[in-house]
Amino acid sequence: MKHIIGMIGLISVLLSCTGGFRDINTDQSGVTDKDLQADYNEHGIRIGIIQQGIYFNYDYGKGKNWPFQMTQNLNADMFSGYMHDAKPLNGSSNNSDYNLQDGWTSAMWTHTYEYIFPQIYQSENATRERMPAFFGITKILKAEVMHRVSDYYGPIVYSRFADPEGRYMPDTQQEVYNAFFCELDTAVTVLSKYIDEHNEASEFARFDILLDGKYSSWIKFANSLRMRLAMRLAVVEPEKAKAEFLKAQNNEYGVFQSADELVAVCTTSGYTNPLGEINLVWNEAYMSAPIESILNGYEDPRRELYFETCQNEAYKGEYRGIRQGTCFAHNFYNTLSKLTVTQLSDAILMTAAEIWFLRAEAALRGWTGESVKNCYEQGIITSFRQHGILQSENYLDSDCLPADFIDTYDAENNIKARCRISPRWDEHADREIKLEKIITQKWISMFPEGCEAWAEQRRTGYPRLFPVRFNHSKEGCIDTEIMIRRLNFPGGLKTENAEQYAALVTALGGKDNAGTRLWWDTGMNW
Repeated sequence: MKHIIGMIGLISVLLSCTGGFRDINTDQSGVTDKDLQADYNEHGIRIGIIQQGIYFNYDYGKGKNWPFQMTQNLNADMFSGYMHDAKPLNGSSNNSDYNLQDGWTSAMWTHTYEYIFPQIYQSENATRERMPAFFGITKILKAEVMHRVSDYYGPIVYSRFADPEGRYMPDTQQEVYNAFFCELDTAVTVLSKYIDEHNEASEFARFDILLDGKYSSWIKFANSLRMRLAMRLAVVEPEKAKAEFLKAQNNEYGVFQSADELVAVCTTSGYTNPLGEINLVWNEAYMSAPIESILNGYEDPRRELYFETCQNEAYKGEYRGIRQGTCFAHNFYNTLSKLTVTQLSDAILMTAAEIWFLRAEAALRGWTGESVKNCYEQGIITSFRQHGILQSENYLDSDCLPADFIDTYDAENNIKARCRISPRWDEHADREIKLEKIITQKWISMFPEGCEAWAEQRRTGYPRLFPVRFNHSKEGCIDTEIMIRRLNFPGGLKTENAEQYAALVTALGGKDNAGTRLWWDTGMNW
């Protein structure tokens, strides 16, 4: 495993954003033919790069950790209501107040297409005929990596990524999501057949840094991921959403259910969690105001597992955060609550608790005959047990409400709690309140995975986040109350590949700004 990580570290060639689509037939990973010939390395090294590329963290010659900060931490982690930087970056006006920085907002697109998608493409071609199990794994990883990109921008270059005759043109988000389901169909079919014929052969185990090396676990991941993606379509394509959800639930291999079933980039393999570096060494990841409001108000026992208490004597022992969009120009917030995430914390991508909350919402929508209450409470219990908390009865019976946000240094930033629901399930509440409870608890349980949290917050409007105090979006394109809906396409595309950029905007179906809703973001829940 350490050999794989070492080979990933050899990546040092930076492709241009547009050139990457034209040069993908040339392996840019720095891996030699000799490396690829030995003991399944041809397949395992590429898959290792892809697994690390989900939470982009390897040194391609310009240092590490900062690509993750730009791809996720200064975008989804903040917009989801989880985190905020305590430093006044860019003269105190930046993504926080919707003065979007192209270098930050384009990073997810640029890094994925320069490094990760070429490896996915080559892994598909290398394993399709010769190593079907590795091919199935690649298909699952392809859906996992690229749904995150699509959920940032909307349309993406996908089916024509390696097609010069197709001029590398994009797919609409609807087309991309349909493709994701097809990728998962292929993966489940291939891996199921392989298990039947080989009884869980273990040739992939030493390359696996997300799960336990078992193909049956990867099928569970595929089914669980199908549930996640199906729910995204709950309003925009309800029949398709229901059918895909039930396909996952009815598969013989099942989905994640127990607290120890989760997908995470494992640090025992040599991978280091970039969020831990940003948090502990750079001092640039702190509690955000919405999660302070909710965890403090609920007296949530996960609070102390997610965050440290304040270092300032005036707030010693308290959990305090930073409100987004306040344009502060000082360093006074650097004694507030940092995260507990370290460089050795596994980087969590999916938990069984998330799947229970998906099942709760599916039952609420009438897709299944399961008890909404039972699935909801199982989601909370599973999240608690994931973190070693065994007692959950008091929390499940709690009528505590989120707390108002009181800024530690500037009273102008104070704001009343927007979220007004408690943890206790209320069978007599209307379905909107029930949905709000489900999504709010799912949001708590998914911490610190900001990409999925931000996507679900946009889809449902829950939990109710605090609006930015100052909105400096370009030409007022982002509504303060509706909040940011997506990221702009990389600015360089306009000049480097005008045809592709125009096609992306057409596929988006609206202006290329952060106020335009994605296809699945309907603004409605029913």
